[in-house]
Amino acid sequence: MGGRGVLLVPHRKAGAGEDILPPDYQRLMKIVRDAGGPVRVKDVGVELDLEVEVKGRLEPLRGKLSKLAGRGWLRKLPDGRFQTAP
Repeated sequence: MGGRGVLLVPHRKAGAGEDILPPDYQRLMKIVRDAGGPVRVKDVGVELDLEVEVKGRLEPLRGKLSKLAGRGWLRKLPDGRFQTAP
C-alpha cells in the first residue's frame, strides 16, 4: 500500500461498532463482554481452549488484548485484567 502500513485494529471512534474489527478481535471482545466484569488473560485463554499452563502460550493473546486496550476498545486495569471500555 504505497509503503504505508495497514491498521487492522482501528482506534475506537464514537458510534463505531465492533463489526469493524477483524473476526478474531471480535471474538475477544465478546469473551470479555460476556464475562460481565474484568477478566485475566488466562481466563480468555481458557475460553479459547488454549494451553494456558504452557509458558509463553498466552503472550500473543496478551498482545491482542493490549492492542484493543491501546486503541480504546478495552480498558486495562492496574492489576493486568481487562474489561470493556465505557
